[in-house]
Amino acid sequence: MAVIERTHLEIVRAVNEHGSITAAAEALFVTQPAISHAIRKLEDQLGLKLWTREGRQLRLTQGGEFLLTSASRLLPQLERVERQLQQYARGERGTLRIGMECHPCYQWLLKVVAPFLEAWPEVEMDVIQKFQFGGIEALFNREIDVLVTPDPLQKKDLVFHPVFDYEQVLVVDHDHPLRKKRFVKPEQLADQTLITYPVSIDRLDVFSQFLTPAGLLPKRHKLIETTEVMLQMVACGRGVAALPRWLVLEHRERFPITPVRLGKHGVAKQIFLGLRKEDLEIDYVKSFVEVAESKKHSST
Repeated sequence: MAVIERTHLEIVRAVNEHGSITAAAEALFVTQPAISHAIRKLEDQLGLKLWTREGRQLRLTQGGEFLLTSASRLLPQLERVERQLQQYARGERGTLRIGMECHPCYQWLLKVVAPFLEAWPEVEMDVIQKFQFGGIEALFNREIDVLVTPDPLQKKDLVFHPVFDYEQVLVVDHDHPLRKKRFVKPEQLADQTLITYPVSIDRLDVFSQFLTPAGLLPKRHKLIETTEVMLQMVACGRGVAALPRWLVLEHRERFPITPVRLGKHGVAKQIFLGLRKEDLEIDYVKSFVEVAESKKHSST
């Protein structure tokens, strides 16, 4: 049974382009006898002549024309595949799958995406906004390549890079009695409606680092998934919220809201990028971390 190899396709294309076996051999950097031998062997296996001679000229047979047509279609595809595989090998191409473990993280990510995609036009990006999914497990299972989270969990084979520092604050409307306080105490939220994102209480800093240690709960806990809706509710006096200070400041022109420190010393937080250690040498992954770190001070 004849096996059509890439070499056969390249020979047929080169002979057609250059007009002779000798010229094709020079273009392919092989000897003329090597090309003649390869073609004779293929013709013997096929039981079919690919060329006929007319004087010094070679003319493709009907079978040869079909092989040339196939070569013209297949070789560019193979060459494109090879170029892209080489880009993968050099870290110039791939898909960066980013998992989000918090709502404000998405707002921060928007500042990083544009400069990264501009620097890496061959790299695709996929953002998973399942804020309650198991990020660590997703990294281990290769469902994502980067985990954006405010709550790193050190595990073997994973590394977490801090890329952004921020303060978690209470958000109140301009007429709220807590607006002029230098900071709020846990007991001052006992009669408040507290609006948060719909995640478990143990992952909400306003609870884990502020209310729970004091053994207190708000009067009412309301869940809202969208930042803009949450801020609109606060602006209308329907409750208070806990959000990053930088996010509040960015929305102050749209909503009559004010950030107030949670406790005398505040609640300090960081955004981390979690990655598999084995991926740290991939160029575009390293670049994503670098771009993220360059935005560390881009928000107030």
